[in-house]
Amino acid sequence: MTWDTALTRQFGLRLPILAGGLQWLADAPYVSAAARAGVLGFVTAASFPDPDDLRAEIRRTRAAVGDLPFGVNVSMLPKLVPGEQTEGIFRLIAEEGIKVVETSGRNPERYMPLLKELGLTVIHKVPAVRYALKAQSVGVDMVAIVGAECGGHPGMDMIGSFVNAAMAGRDLDIPFLIGGGVGHGSQLVAALAMGATGVVMGTRLLVAEELTAHVDYKQALVDASERDTALTMGSVRNTIRTLANETTAEVARMEAETPDITIHDLLPLVSGQIGRQAYATGDVSRGMLSAGHALGLTDRIEPMADIIARIEAEAASSFRGLRTMAGPGGSGTG
Repeated sequence: MTWDTALTRQFGLRLPILAGGLQWLADAPYVSAAARAGVLGFVTAASFPDPDDLRAEIRRTRAAVGDLPFGVNVSMLPKLVPGEQTEGIFRLIAEEGIKVVETSGRNPERYMPLLKELGLTVIHKVPAVRYALKAQSVGVDMVAIVGAECGGHPGMDMIGSFVNAAMAGRDLDIPFLIGGGVGHGSQLVAALAMGATGVVMGTRLLVAEELTAHVDYKQALVDASERDTALTMGSVRNTIRTLANETTAEVARMEAETPDITIHDLLPLVSGQIGRQAYATGDVSRGMLSAGHALGLTDRIEPMADIIARIEAEAASSFRGLRTMAGPGGSGTG
């Protein structure tokens, strides 16, 4: 099938899929594998706190993919803090010839004039349509709406992806993508049918061979099901969905037993550096390891190209099924 959406047209993609930025994991091998598979991946800037290291990773990715498109994810803290380097990171990204950024964390309005001046396309990631409407009003080019089923931060509203998609199709004027629990080609077809320009995948791609993580970590995701996630940190208004383990159980206990708990109380357990160790060692018993309901669809470790090929085949099969249900006069486009 030929997929023709605003996302595929703008970036020359084979499929309308965005491989969202993954803290500590979205590096040159992962992002270049996504690019070669025909989807749009993002190097995660926060994984490279030293700007020189980020520049080197962008160049490493470019060397691996040539002219194939990829972007950089810039996750901004909820509030501006002294010494924040966000503006400098955007300038670095543009200097390296990157054309698209995936932003998240807070309203990008402050940076929109600079981003336009630098010629960057902005895909802003939000957890609900109400935030997408605000992002649209400040001039972003596309929004990625990632629902309650997602790994990582689903926001406080906890609106599911299916509802987000219908509301976005009704309310938005700019192109939008749908994420959160997406890991099968039938979901891609459903999202497009509801008006989306594509989908965002994270958890489904964590079992790619090219992901720089221990094989035991990936196998743990294969062995897990959609029931093996936990929601924690809602008490500090920073809800996160992760693989259920000893850490999530302890955090949940502390939240239940400590009425005035703060993020500082939880940091010894939830620090990203702890979770990062799991990627290196394969021990998933400790740390906050972002994972969503698409764990129900991670059935094997395989190359990124094979994962994407399977999703494409599933989508084609689903689309053929729709045409059959439409009857003899039914028609459709890819």
